[in-house]
Amino acid sequence: YYMFVFNYSQQFDKCFSDKSISIGIVPTMGALHDGHLSLIKKALSENDKVLVTIFVNPTQFDDNLDLKSYPNELEKDLDKISQFGENISVFTPDKSDVYGDEIHAKQYDLKELDNIMEGKIRKGHFQGVATVVEYFLKTFSPTKAYFGEKDYQQLLIIKHLSKSLNLPTKIVGCPIVRATDGLAMSSRNLLLSPEERKIAPEVYTGLKLAVKLAKKEKYKKIQTEVRAFFQNLSLIKLEYFIATDPFTLVEFKPNETIKSGRGFIAASLGEIRLIDNINMS
Repeated sequence: YYMFVFNYSQQFDKCFSDKSISIGIVPTMGALHDGHLSLIKKALSENDKVLVTIFVNPTQFDDNLDLKSYPNELEKDLDKISQFGENISVFTPDKSDVYGDEIHAKQYDLKELDNIMEGKIRKGHFQGVATVVEYFLKTFSPTKAYFGEKDYQQLLIIKHLSKSLNLPTKIVGCPIVRATDGLAMSSRNLLLSPEERKIAPEVYTGLKLAVKLAKKEKYKKIQTEVRAFFQNLSLIKLEYFIATDPFTLVEFKPNETIKSGRGFIAASLGEIRLIDNINMS
């Protein structure tokens, strides 16, 4: 590979000793897809050098089986990244490099952003995310950090974290990348069976239905219709559909009309959870 692949943060200075260059960081858990590659492209277009991190972070999993089944494709990932040429480095730390001897998440005040949706269902998940993101941002002091809007709740939490810790890094949110059939790109898509993969785009269809309804219906009616839509699908089990203010994630009241908001869905197909979201305005 042209690129510098390293696994101890101390090795970083070899590649980034020049403080006058701008650095974009793209934190990932590997199993890279076109969504990740779009983040890398954007980072390369806006910075002198790019650092991609590949680290499956144990403290953001509330389920050990989920952690064990998470796809690991390091060689394939390095191949995909190497196509971008030499202004790119890859950091693949060991758990001990990030956490030392004791693997546990720090506790942050995330201003209630972590108490709904994914935070409600996956206890401690966002404390784990915040811990590792703080580690990367403090270790490498990048100019900008790139995150996909598919994990919209995570993006808002990271923006809040960066601000509350007074970190100089600018947090950049990037649009969701979708397969041609509408399914939001996700590493977990690799775990879907062929039959599940065929029906998975209905998650996005449900979101588009919500946007259409929002033009004339109140929030309660939108929720009822979206739930009914999923009840008619055999393999998909809807966990939640909610619409919120796009900045505070405060849910709309039943009789409110949605002028500008964000719609969120989590659903499971067999063992695999899928999440997606859409701009409602």
